[in-house]
Amino acid sequence: MRIMAQLAMVMNLDKCIGCHTCSVTCKQAWTNRDGMEYVWFNNVETRPGQGYPRRYEDQEKWRGGWRLNKRGKLTLRSGGRFQKLATIFSNPKLPEIKDYYEPWTYEYRNLTDAPLGDDYPVAAPRSLITGKPMKIEWGANWDDDLGGAPQYGDLDPMVRKTREQASEKVRFAFEQTFMFYLPRICEHCLNPSCVAACPSGAIYKRSEDGIVLVDQDRCRGWRECVTGCPYKKIYFNHRTGKAEKCTFCYPRTEVGLPTVCSETCVGRLRYLGVLLYDADKVAAAAATEEETGLYEAQLGVFLDPEDPEVRREAEAAGVPHDWVEAARRSPVHALVSRYRVALPLHPEYRTMPMVWYIPPLSPVVEALTETGFDGEDADNLFGAIDTLRIPLEYLAELFAAGDTGPVRASLEKLAAMRSHMRAINLGERPDPAIAASVGMELTEMEAMYRLLAVAKYEERYVIPTAAVGDAQRLEESAVPTSCSLDHADGPGMGGEGAFGQDSGRTELPLVSLETFHALRAQQTADAQPHVGDVAGSRGEK
Repeated sequence: MRIMAQLAMVMNLDKCIGCHTCSVTCKQAWTNRDGMEYVWFNNVETRPGQGYPRRYEDQEKWRGGWRLNKRGKLTLRSGGRFQKLATIFSNPKLPEIKDYYEPWTYEYRNLTDAPLGDDYPVAAPRSLITGKPMKIEWGANWDDDLGGAPQYGDLDPMVRKTREQASEKVRFAFEQTFMFYLPRICEHCLNPSCVAACPSGAIYKRSEDGIVLVDQDRCRGWRECVTGCPYKKIYFNHRTGKAEKCTFCYPRTEVGLPTVCSETCVGRLRYLGVLLYDADKVAAAAATEEETGLYEAQLGVFLDPEDPEVRREAEAAGVPHDWVEAARRSPVHALVSRYRVALPLHPEYRTMPMVWYIPPLSPVVEALTETGFDGEDADNLFGAIDTLRIPLEYLAELFAAGDTGPVRASLEKLAAMRSHMRAINLGERPDPAIAASVGMELTEMEAMYRLLAVAKYEERYVIPTAAVGDAQRLEESAVPTSCSLDHADGPGMGGEGAFGQDSGRTELPLVSLETFHALRAQQTADAQPHVGDVAGSRGEK
C-alpha cells in the first residue's frame, strides 16, 4: 500500500444555473493574456450539445485518453513511444481554432465616434487573432440554453451513443426537450494521459496534492498533450509556443483557499476536499477490462481515512497529519465514497478523473408536479426515475461508461433524501423504509442533506494548507519552476525564444506576493476587516 493524497472536486449539477460566473472569473484570473483569447480553463456546457471544443468526446477522431491493447495493457490512444518518435515533427491530432472558436471583439468605437448621419452605426465583429473583420459562426457557449439544438443536437457524440443503444430515446421535439448544465475544468486525473503523452516531460502531477501542472520552462510546444487529453483541457498558447492548463488555483489552495471558480460560484454547487488513495492500485484499476467496471474500480482505489490502519500507513508514507484530518472531514470523500452519489466524467477514458459530478434530478420533480402529482413523494419519484425527461442512458454515457446502474442508484438516493426531508419539513413522521430502500440510515440521509443543501463555507471547502516550512517559499518567491501564468512576462514567457514571441526565459528579481492567509481571513470573517489591517498584511507601510 502506497498512500497518497489528492485534492479533488465534486459538482452538484442540480444547482448549476448556467450563469457562467465561474468561467468569467477563471478567465480573468488565468487566461486574460495575449495568446489565450480562445482559452477557457473553466467552461459551462449545455447538454445535450457539442461541447467545447466541438465534439471533444469523439475519441475515435481525437484519440485522447487510454485504451487496452490486445495484451490487456494500457496504451495511449494517440500512439506509443515509437510512433510518437517517428512522427514527432508532424502535427499531432488536435482541434483547430474553428473547433474551439475564433475569439472576437466588436468595434465599439464606431458607436461613439461615427459622424452624424441618417444611418445607424454598428459595432462590427473583429477577430482577436488577426484583427480583421469576421463572420461569427461558432463560440464556446454556442449550445447555451439549447441554442440550435434541433439543428446541431444530433452532433452530440453522447446523443449518438445513446441512440445506438436505446433506439430513439433522445429526441429534439419541443415536448421532449431536456437540458442541464455541465461545468468543466481539468480533471487532474490519477492516471493522466497528458503526462504520458508529453515528449519533453513538462507536464507533471504534484506528489503533495495531485494537481497536474505544466512546467513552462520545459515545455517545447509539441502539443502532444492536447491530443492526449480526452477532455481537451490543455490549450496551446500561440503567442508563447507553450501549453497551458487549469492549475486548480494552486497558489490559493496551498494556503487553504478554494479555487476561483468555487469561490465565485453563484449556485454553491462545488465542493473541495482531500481523498486518500492507494497509488499502487491505480494502474490496475485503470486497466479494468470492462469499461462499465471502471467506476467501481476507481472507488476501490480510494481509502477510508477513518480506518486506523490507513492513518498509520499515511503517516508512514509522509502524508501530513492535517491532510489526513482534512480527508476525514472531506465533503468530496463523503459524496464520492460514503454516500456514493457523485460520479466521474467519462470513466471509459481510463484517466481516473478527480472531478466528479452529482447527476441532475430536478427535471423529474418539476415534471411530476406539472402532472398534478406530488413531485417529492417517494413512490412517485422512484417510479418516475426510469421515465426522466433526461434519459438515464444519456446520463450513463456521461458518468458511468454507459451503465445505468450507478446513475439510477445516485438518483434514487437523491429522491429518497428529498422525500425524507419533505416529511420532516411538514411535521410528519419520517418513514425509515425510505432510507433503507436505498441502503442508508436516517442519520446519513440527514447529513447528506445538510452537505448538499445548507453546508457552510468551511464545510464545502476543506482544504489543508501547505507545510509551515514552505511559508517563506510561498510568500517570497523568485522564479517559480512550475506553472506561473498570472502575467504575460512570467517565467518561461519572456524574451525571444525558439518557439514564438515571448517563448524564452527572463530571470526575475525577488518579488513579494500578497499574503493569501489574510485574504482567506477577510473572506471568511463575519465583519469587514479594518483598512489598516489589510494594508499591513500585504506588507504595505
